[in-house]
Amino acid sequence: MPTRSASFLNLSLLPLVAALALAAAPLAHAQTSSPAEAPRAPVVQLPDFTALVEQATPSVVNIEATVDGSRRSAQAPDEQQVPEIFRRFIGPGMPMPPQQQRGGISMGTGFITSSDGYIITNHHVVDGADKVIVRFSDRRELEAKVVGSDALSDIAVLKVETTGLRPVSIGDARSLRPGQWVVAIGSPFGFDYSVTAGIVSGVNRRSMDPGQQYVPFIQTDVAINRGNSGGPLLNTRGEVVGVNSQIFSNTGGFIGVSFAIPVDVAMNTARQLRESGEVRRGILGVQIGEVTRERALELGLPRPVGAFVSGVITGSAANKAGILPGDVITAFNGREVLNASDLPPQVGLLAPGSRATVTLRRNGGSRELVVTLDALDAAAPTANIPAPQPAAAPSNPLGLVVEPLDAATRQSLALEAGEGVRVARVGSALARQAGLAPGDVVLAVNGTSVATAAAFDTALGKMKSGDRLRLLVRNARSTGFVELPMP
Repeated sequence: MPTRSASFLNLSLLPLVAALALAAAPLAHAQTSSPAEAPRAPVVQLPDFTALVEQATPSVVNIEATVDGSRRSAQAPDEQQVPEIFRRFIGPGMPMPPQQQRGGISMGTGFITSSDGYIITNHHVVDGADKVIVRFSDRRELEAKVVGSDALSDIAVLKVETTGLRPVSIGDARSLRPGQWVVAIGSPFGFDYSVTAGIVSGVNRRSMDPGQQYVPFIQTDVAINRGNSGGPLLNTRGEVVGVNSQIFSNTGGFIGVSFAIPVDVAMNTARQLRESGEVRRGILGVQIGEVTRERALELGLPRPVGAFVSGVITGSAANKAGILPGDVITAFNGREVLNASDLPPQVGLLAPGSRATVTLRRNGGSRELVVTLDALDAAAPTANIPAPQPAAAPSNPLGLVVEPLDAATRQSLALEAGEGVRVARVGSALARQAGLAPGDVVLAVNGTSVATAAAFDTALGKMKSGDRLRLLVRNARSTGFVELPMP
């Protein structure tokens, strides 16, 4: 019977069976005892962003902007002013995949800031758009109106007609520190609601785009690509701390360096766009440069920090407050200025007419001046300078011919008797490339005042070939330094 067959065992195999049973005993014991052991804790505790992403995703939207081809091509020359390695995520200067070129459509991201339908994204996502469609995480699609857009901050505000939306939580970008975790949500290359994470690499970064000097960018190593434009950068509490805007790339793809607009800058811009449709910024009216190690030594500074004032716009807030070329601005409204790029964002956050305190170094001492800011778009006062008359051949290596000041020029530039000589002729390419032009007035050569053509040539004659020459120059627009090597 089957039961007997099953119980039958050849006795000659018993020793082998016994040996196998003994050998297997420790293994069986280990298998039965392992579930009772406590799991080992991980050596390194990595962050889990699952809850953060679930919380933030309903507040993130995809944006599809239909742009007329002729408008895009008209904007292309402006893009060429930006170095090739510096890219926004969407733009006519970038190679676009075929699916994004179709129909003149650009793709971006945005986030909800109010339950009644206000959305923030990048200016360059919707710039020139004829139609903007917003798609939500529940797949609803609504057409949006562009409330306002600001190129200088690269921020735009959209409005959709609906209610009951979930706005994002706004964080404090000023508290960000290098090394902190941050997360981005966007639609790179059309992959909706992609999540990438990394750390803050740096803060208060200067843009290579000269049109965005008023934004102290947040640098991260979060993977950002085309389609992430305008999306939120979140801290570990799920709060928006930045708006993803730009990358460095020589290929058009992410290489580990991305930039976000601080959320306080974005919200200030959005508020003004909602209230008036435009953004008004204060301006100091100075031309600034970095304080190099050599310049710090020359000016007697303990370390190379601050913004070196290389020029002051005539009639500007700085001019009226008494700021001079050669000053070094070390603080603005009590906030330290470490680099020249720190100053414009601080000034630009204030409205025209605001009073501010400027701390500066001059002649080895420190002083504070109170300035009343002008409007950024206000035209600087100009004066009519008589056209230069034909002059004699130059008698110095720079190829400059100078002459005494006439009464009209002295009056128009508010100069006293015995101040400066007027450039009548620029006879060298070196001087022209440095920015010198007929009608400019040279007030000093390397700190030595000049009031006659002979004094000017004598001062130049003391210079050796290769020496750094610094001319203090005034014209109708500004007073500032022109620096060039002595030929």
